[in-house]
Amino acid sequence: MTQGILMTSYSTLSVAAILKETADRTPDKTAIVVGTSEVTYSKLWDQTRAYAGALRAKGVKQGDAVAVLIPNVADFPRVYFAVLSLGGIVVPIHALLKADEIEYVLKDSQAIMLVCAAPLLGEGAKGASQAGVPVLTVLAPEQVEGTEQLEKLAAAAEPIRTYEPMQPDATATILYTSGTTGKPKGAMGSHFSLVEQTSVLLLNTFDMVAEDVIFGGLPLFHTFGQTVALNLGFRATAKIVLLPKFDGDTALRTLIDNECTIMMGVPTMYIALLEAAKSTKDRPKLKFAVSGGSALPLAIIERFKEEFGVTIYEGYGLTETSPVASFNHMGRTPVPGSIGTAIWGVDVEIANAELEDSIELLATDELGEIVVRGHNIMKGYLNRPEDTAKAIVDGWFRTGDLGRKDADGYLWIVDRKKDMILRNGYNVYPREVEEILTAHPAVSTAAVFGLAHDTHGQEIMACVVLAPGATVEPTELYDYAKEKLAAYKYPRRVEIVQTLPLGPSGKVLKRELIAQYEAEAVAAQ
Repeated sequence: MTQGILMTSYSTLSVAAILKETADRTPDKTAIVVGTSEVTYSKLWDQTRAYAGALRAKGVKQGDAVAVLIPNVADFPRVYFAVLSLGGIVVPIHALLKADEIEYVLKDSQAIMLVCAAPLLGEGAKGASQAGVPVLTVLAPEQVEGTEQLEKLAAAAEPIRTYEPMQPDATATILYTSGTTGKPKGAMGSHFSLVEQTSVLLLNTFDMVAEDVIFGGLPLFHTFGQTVALNLGFRATAKIVLLPKFDGDTALRTLIDNECTIMMGVPTMYIALLEAAKSTKDRPKLKFAVSGGSALPLAIIERFKEEFGVTIYEGYGLTETSPVASFNHMGRTPVPGSIGTAIWGVDVEIANAELEDSIELLATDELGEIVVRGHNIMKGYLNRPEDTAKAIVDGWFRTGDLGRKDADGYLWIVDRKKDMILRNGYNVYPREVEEILTAHPAVSTAAVFGLAHDTHGQEIMACVVLAPGATVEPTELYDYAKEKLAAYKYPRRVEIVQTLPLGPSGKVLKRELIAQYEAEAVAAQ
């Protein structure tokens, strides 16, 4: 008679261990710096335990979702790890969302409360009221009507002793992806995926040690800042210098004054630092820099190395991949323009982009859709089984990005599958055109996209932001692109704009540009 197999798992894991273990090992080391304020690891853990005690007293229990609307200040990690310590689920909210958008996230995630920084209560409290969700505040100088102050509750509550052990596949976070169409989807990240991400990045990917000082300018509500800066920095017992609101001049001064050794950012941040560097000869003593979120033009990589003396290492990932899937690993010479090789334990391949219901892997150097498989994949989209089934096929996560993989295993992004322009039957990849435009000395950044056209199917348009102080006519940029690109690739219309609409990870929201200019075309008819 065959003995039955007991399927119960006794293994436990918690993202909260990242802070607790570091506090135990290096209690007196500085964990967080915000302006002139510093907090040690032991103090941060004590404050986190007190916050957790207050949240427990307000009814937060294992499996409850708690929304967090806090900028890059020490209260973000306090609340983040407090919720996780109770076995709750953290739902970070983009700091720029409006009330109706906040209401949607609160309802969709079924959050039982919102912890909101006082400066963000204008939209936060309104959104919470619309969703029927109670609000706790942090950073409030005085009591705000309709809310309770978490700091006061924490002072009166009994702190928790330690964190709750969790099943490795239990949900730790729900991060909302902006997407290109429809409502944002909540990607569920497990304790295992988030902890394993820090292990792999620390041991096999980055050159990060306890003595490092990490620039924390990436928003912590986003997966890049949350996992790669905050969690990884804490796991390494490094010091993290938070910047509540990013601008180039303040960021450069912060890097210099705090002697930061590691810069993590998105392309727009590196562009802003290059502009800020024009007004001072002071430079930070960086060891290396990391870029993600969207493609970084080669011209920016070259300018940054000339100006700051360090190489920017590019990687690739998404909210759904926790986030890093590939990287130009430390210890190897980075390949400019490439997003590197797959991280340890993860497969990144190229699949036939035309097949929707199955995965057909392609050969070396063939163009197709980037697909990812491994320990870093999300559990799925919250309450969206159909969307999950479309995104994860045959065990592979379909990224929606087009790329290729060379014989050495290096990956190259060509463009977003949905951003590709089809003009007169020819495929045009916006990134290639953007690389040409940003190489022009007067151009800071560019966004290229396709507009509906009766004759050509789609017509190519470029919106360009000039470098501060630069002057150039659109016709000059048109001629410049026409000279360097094939006849079917160059933009037929170039507009100079002050800014480009950006998402939380620094990606240009091309759908907004398309909607704007197509609406103008309709109105002009």
